Amino acid sequence: MASPYNPERVDRGSKEKDREDEHSDRSVDEELSITTVKVGYLMKHSRQKDFAKRGTFPDGVTPNGLLFQRLSFEKPLLPQLEDVDIILHKATDEIISVDLRDSTESSNAITYTKGMQELKRYMEQHVECCVIDPLDKIYPVVDRLKIQQILNGLEDLPKGRCCSIRGPNFLKVDDFNDPEMDQRLSAAKLSFPSIVKPQVACGVADAHSMAIVFKSEDFKNLSVPLPAVAQASMDILAAFEYVNHSSTLFKIYVIGKKVFYAVKRSVPNADILTKMAIENGSSPLIFDSLKSLPTSTDSLHGGESSRATLDHFDIDLVTDAAYWLTRKLHLTVFGFDVVVQEGSNDHVIVDVNYLPSFKEVPDDIAIPAFWDAVREKFESMKI
Repeated sequence: MASPYNPERVDRGSKEKDREDEHSDRSVDEELSITTVKVGYLMKHSRQKDFAKRGTFPDGVTPNGLLFQRLSFEKPLLPQLEDVDIILHKATDEIISVDLRDSTESSNAITYTKGMQELKRYMEQHVECCVIDPLDKIYPVVDRLKIQQILNGLEDLPKGRCCSIRGPNFLKVDDFNDPEMDQRLSAAKLSFPSIVKPQVACGVADAHSMAIVFKSEDFKNLSVPLPAVAQASMDILAAFEYVNHSSTLFKIYVIGKKVFYAVKRSVPNADILTKMAIENGSSPLIFDSLKSLPTSTDSLHGGESSRATLDHFDIDLVTDAAYWLTRKLHLTVFGFDVVVQEGSNDHVIVDVNYLPSFKEVPDDIAIPAFWDAVREKFESMKI
């Protein structure tokens, strides 16, 4: 369960702050005079229902002049698209398959449903249309290997109060029975335990099938789909000591120019994971990250270490990384997960995703921020 939301919001520069103050002081008459922008949104039914229930897609015009219209693949698409000013989509809901066998960085590696393919053709033929977000910008968050390569660039960011923010060490694994696995893991600065994830991050059935391995033999005959990416667990072995993250995960949401975060429980520390593995016959721990993470009642007694992790969380450092990722990914709304490594206090980004639900952020804060992000995207396209 998420902890109570921490109302931390960070704006990009004083100019943006001044603009927000002006926006808050705007009179009702001024709001009514704003040009209405029609937003056509397209996502799977359950997601539409969740967003709508929270008031994201109201029946009328929003205070900043947005009118949301649901798009449907069950009706002729072209007339619907011609009636909207901006397209909002969750394309990863419409993925059939992803082929990462070559080195392409194009969304051509992704096969979409028939309806999404039609929308893709429309966007390619109408480059002037405003989209949140272009499909080629979605591609990196579908490929875990690609996003980790991007995260390597975080080393150029200035350090925070006493730590840095980075991606985890990783290794692409093409063969779980590789006889040189130990040498490759060592060269990638990986030790045990490690987390093994499919290279495809979302959109397909096996994208969230993962395993925590404790020795090189655990790689053999794993059911995690190949190619896979082995990442250094935040409970990695360093100088004969495991470093842990106190079972604490920070969910970061970037909504336009605003950054929010919430705190959730994460997987147990390394000593508890090892105990669980022994109880499991020294086998790797296999799980689906969308359904259930490895947990233990032992991890519920780390209150002091969890509080210490909260104390070391550097929102300024994370916000710098959020803006850096915004520039690199060119996404309007996205999220990423951060853990704080005990000892070094390094902030490690372990996941990045597109158009998250941001449900841990109170609706009265998140929804207006979302509306502002959509409007700002539309206005930026007019320049």
